[in-house]
Amino acid sequence: MSESHNCGHHHPHATDNIKLAFFLNLAFALLELVGGMMSNSMAIMSDALHDFGDSLMLGSAWYLENVSQRQRDPQFPYGYKRFSVLSALLNSMVLLLGSLLIIAHALPRLWHPEAVNVQGMLALAVLGVAVNLVAMLRLRQGHSHNEQVISLHFLEDVLGWVAVLVVGVVMLFVDMPILDPLLSIGIAAYIASNALKNLWATARIFLQAIPHSIQPDELVKNLRQKFPECLEIHDVRLWTMDGNEHILSLHWVVADASSTAQISLLKQQIREYLLQQQISHVTIEMEYRSEHCQFIAP
Repeated sequence: MSESHNCGHHHPHATDNIKLAFFLNLAFALLELVGGMMSNSMAIMSDALHDFGDSLMLGSAWYLENVSQRQRDPQFPYGYKRFSVLSALLNSMVLLLGSLLIIAHALPRLWHPEAVNVQGMLALAVLGVAVNLVAMLRLRQGHSHNEQVISLHFLEDVLGWVAVLVVGVVMLFVDMPILDPLLSIGIAAYIASNALKNLWATARIFLQAIPHSIQPDELVKNLRQKFPECLEIHDVRLWTMDGNEHILSLHWVVADASSTAQISLLKQQIREYLLQQQISHVTIEMEYRSEHCQFIAP
């Protein structure tokens, strides 16, 4: 006697947020390209190339987030939600790789600082902070794992441009070009550490680890307290589809005298309670006390 219930949590604004971030990033990359050519600045040209790469990343995230909204079908019985998580995995790897490249590029400048165009730096820094801050705040309002990872990317850019702005202001008065690589290394190291955390959090989802927000032992204890009809709960399996939609399967033992109507009502009450615990997809295998179950946990 098993019952499965599915109540998906969709993120209708996720694709809109990522789409906005994509167009903002692409437009700013084009502006950087023009600004770099006009100022003959290789640093700005390099950052423009970096932003074009980011635009490619955001474009793929936008596409995969759209795919993740599809309903389940025979090929993907749990739906397409993990396509969004796949994008988060790829984006975390891009963030990590990008941070390491920035560090590798900045280290030689500690020994051989290069002169920069301070006026051009300040102008682009102000615009860079504004554009990336808008995109970051918009993504922070979202709830999908993908949006949170991409917002980290824009946090990297905001901090980077703030550093450029600070360095530019200081260099208006003091000739210290070494400040630029020092700040770049510090910011890149901070982003790399956060990218590693997000990479591990995303990997946990793919590995079907138990969500951090739910403790299975505590959940079973609460279920047994709330439903005295429960004689035993075993073979509890809990995982998450995308960090937001959690899935639970369990075996529930009832008295041999329990009627079909009583069991049906009990299932409905259990599902309603678990939905309040942010568990939207529940499979309950009801067993009579006299039944033998091969999946009894050791």
